[in-house]
Amino acid sequence: MKPSSILGLNARSQLFSYLYNSPKGKSVADSKLATHRVLDKVQIPNPEIFAKFKEPRDVEKFNWESLPDAFALKPSKGLGGEGIIVVKKKAQDLKGWITTQRQRVTVDDLKLHTSDILEGAYSMDNAPDVAFVQEYVGRHKAFRKYAYRGTPDIRVIVFNKVPIMAMLRLPTKESGGRANLHQGAIGVGIDIATGITTKAIWHGGLIRFKPDTGRKLHGIKIPHWTQVLETAAKAQSASGLGYLGVDIVLHPEKGPMVLEINAEPGLTIQLANMAGLRKRLDRIEGLEVRDAEHGVKIAKALFAADFADRVKAEEGIITIPVMEEIKVKDKRGKKMVIPAKIDTGAFRTSIDKTLAKDLGLLQEESILWERRFRNAIGKEERPIIPFTFWLRGRRIKTTAGVADRSRLRRPVIVGRRDLTGFLVNPEK
Repeated sequence: MKPSSILGLNARSQLFSYLYNSPKGKSVADSKLATHRVLDKVQIPNPEIFAKFKEPRDVEKFNWESLPDAFALKPSKGLGGEGIIVVKKKAQDLKGWITTQRQRVTVDDLKLHTSDILEGAYSMDNAPDVAFVQEYVGRHKAFRKYAYRGTPDIRVIVFNKVPIMAMLRLPTKESGGRANLHQGAIGVGIDIATGITTKAIWHGGLIRFKPDTGRKLHGIKIPHWTQVLETAAKAQSASGLGYLGVDIVLHPEKGPMVLEINAEPGLTIQLANMAGLRKRLDRIEGLEVRDAEHGVKIAKALFAADFADRVKAEEGIITIPVMEEIKVKDKRGKKMVIPAKIDTGAFRTSIDKTLAKDLGLLQEESILWERRFRNAIGKEERPIIPFTFWLRGRRIKTTAGVADRSRLRRPVIVGRRDLTGFLVNPEK
């Protein structure tokens, strides 16, 4: 990870948080209740709210016995997961509830805690706050082996409708079942293209296996991955924030839900992915992104994990000549052989316009954006499209520029960005 690609605290605050995030959007992010209202208005899934408490008399008037067996009591403006009580089930004697930490809480305990929230015990600057009771979201079966008692969440950084980085946060015994890294949870980087975990950090250091259990943390497939990314992108559009972190939980039955949003998300996600946010932000800034679905397409095309990370060690380095054949799928899904030129002097892969059209890759919804190029006859706009091909049996998912190569022998140039794991022999 190059230092120039890393987003630092000052850059986050001065550039992306202030330049793209309006005061109104920040006020929405600072209040979980305001976030709930905004998301509900545009029908973005988020946990249901059962009760709100604004004044001490609300606490006394409320029928606490009417609460369901499982719920979460939260401060609206709490920070870092502080002040949250998560109840998992009713006590066997029906006199209270059992939390995810296996502690008993009674109605009196909940009343006292709610009063503390109203007095600002867990809010910014100890200012008076609002308490609320929210639907409990249990662990999805995909995470039961990895999360200690609490509910894992997925932090997605979104900019300009494009999800640019993501991390799975796993509660541990040390974190008390909370998914907060500073309390001891594990952060696991996720490949944007596939939803498969890649690397993991704990207390700022890289780890491969979960403490205590020894389970490997890379290779976990996140369910409903495309829906997770689209939900995050839609939440960004609804919030009024241009740059934010969206925390998503996977409800066991209902699927992805937005838990909360953050106008200044932490930067540790860069360590979990061993990739810098700044470089990714620069690639997205200024792009015209139509909607959340378009943003997810761009994300998957641009931010797939390095191909070298996916190649098994035993496959080794493959030597290829400058003139090589690749395979692509036609409209029927059948692989066809295409002559290509391996060009380490070109950064991006390029495909002939006619071939791209014949393969069905030039439909309007497939074009990610257009890039201006300068050539001998002046300037021209070239579409950039998602492009998947096979080189020596390896599947490479990338983006390609579309150009007129009708006068050239080979309709595809494979650029150096897509040649990791290969050695090019120029004499062949």
